[in-house]
Amino acid sequence: MLIRNRRLRTGEAIRSLVREIAITPNDFLVPLFVVEGKNVKEEIASMPNYYRYSLDLLEKEVKELWSLGLKSVLLFVKVPEKLKDNAGTEALNPDGLMQRAVKAVKNAVPEMLVMTDVALDPYSSFGHDGIVADGKILNDDSAAVLAEMSLSHAKAGADFVAPSDMMDGRIFEMRSLLEDEGFHDTGIMSYSAKFASAFYGPFRDALDSAPVDAKDIPKDKKTYQMDPANRDEAIKETLMDIQEGADIVMVKPGLCYLDIVRDIKNAVNVPVAVYQVSGEYAMIKAAAEKGWLDHDAVMLEQITSIKRAGANMIASYFAKDVVKLIS
Repeated sequence: MLIRNRRLRTGEAIRSLVREIAITPNDFLVPLFVVEGKNVKEEIASMPNYYRYSLDLLEKEVKELWSLGLKSVLLFVKVPEKLKDNAGTEALNPDGLMQRAVKAVKNAVPEMLVMTDVALDPYSSFGHDGIVADGKILNDDSAAVLAEMSLSHAKAGADFVAPSDMMDGRIFEMRSLLEDEGFHDTGIMSYSAKFASAFYGPFRDALDSAPVDAKDIPKDKKTYQMDPANRDEAIKETLMDIQEGADIVMVKPGLCYLDIVRDIKNAVNVPVAVYQVSGEYAMIKAAAEKGWLDHDAVMLEQITSIKRAGANMIASYFAKDVVKLIS
């Protein structure tokens, strides 16, 4: 036998030399949850060791992330119930929590890349990513509000806006408005292939943004988020977003959709992001707490698999843990 593949696996030194994928701090977007108040650091019950931060502690957290080599954050806000309505009015408030959060991050670390979540569900009294009327989600009316929301974030100092709603045509509306208003350098990271997944539960707990159970209100998001059974549609959605002006495209969730990640990576010439979502995080945490899995080993294996599938960047609640481990 002349060819023995195991020669390249005989020790860590040779394995390191021939390893095809390496994880670095540059691979990560760090999702951050923001709440009103002062000196607030609330652990999310369904996401152990992950927190909501008030603006003062957000600045402290961002400085720590930067010291670890993490250079990009993705902001989400938990909106007080009294400020929610069906039109997303608070989303356009120039002094709203998201707008202040952007400024707080830039104040703490001016070089930090700030991405903002653009969707109406945190602001919606119905928990949907769009305006609800007659039991349906209004696409075009919602896209118009989302474009205004993106402009508000850009004015606050966001480097990228990240629409996570899956309304048709919203990238064109956002890009057009940003261009018209002179924000030529504000990027768009589109959640292009976002599936109607069962893995989002802990995230909705974190922001209190689940669809409400009420008459004439859609009980789920299946009329706008993608069917998990569909593969070709993901490429169609992604190519359309690029044509409309998206700079980065995203697949969400991660682990169950690595085939989609590879398909899209092969089909496009823009960076591909993947969101390792809250349910994926919570499963590892729960299994590790039971002693059924090696937390760090499984965490690294999943992150590696996402990058191996073709992700240029990964939004992950494990970002800090991974960077501390590999350093």
